[in-house]
Amino acid sequence: MKLLKLAKTFRNDEDGAVTVDWVVLTAAIVGLGIAVLSSVTEGTKTVTQAVSSHLAGTDVTTTFP
Repeated sequence: MKLLKLAKTFRNDEDGAVTVDWVVLTAAIVGLGIAVLSSVTEGTKTVTQAVSSHLAGTDVTTTFP
């Protein structure tokens, strides 16, 4: 009788299923973040190089009164 009650309680317990759901959702978010990062990286390198070359060609002079 006690074993049957324990089996029913185990069957109805959904804590483990919720944990699996959170692991899957977290993995999906991390995967999407990596995909976005890899697709944006090349564009940011190009913009960074353009800004760097522009700043390198700029002459800054300081005038004191």
